[in-house]
Amino acid sequence: MPDKRSAGLLLFRTAADGATEVLIGHMGGPFWATRDEAAWSIPKGEYDPGETPEAAAAREFEEELGLPAPPGARVPLGESRQKNGKTVTVWAVEADLDPATAVFGTFEMEWPRGSGTLRRFPELDRVAWLPLPQAAPLLVAGQRIFLERLATHLAARGGGT
Repeated sequence: MPDKRSAGLLLFRTAADGATEVLIGHMGGPFWATRDEAAWSIPKGEYDPGETPEAAAAREFEEELGLPAPPGARVPLGESRQKNGKTVTVWAVEADLDPATAVFGTFEMEWPRGSGTLRRFPELDRVAWLPLPQAAPLLVAGQRIFLERLATHLAARGGGT
């Protein structure tokens, strides 16, 4: 069985105070409902070998947020292998959007487990712009490296964090 692969877009912007903010989403569904720390994610999703990671990142952004992937230069932030064995590839895009305009995609699962009842849940139940230091502890651990790589990229181009 091939390794699962996922791709996503990490939006970033410069706040009024000059700090860099990123758009991350709180994962939906009953497992994450009462959690905050390490319960947020970069908008991303799985793709098959026939799809390029960059195309998948744009598609998944639209599926998860109900908004088209923003135009702009895609800054490759590389890959990271998550604790669950999935390899995630992320691009950063400088863009802005209003979180209130998001229309979250959904997934179906049996809940409660063993009940035989299928229920529909949002893939993300909210998104927010957060400064890098506040976003880091909220992201699942395996995705925090992308914030570090973004900060390195911005420092190299002379931008703030």
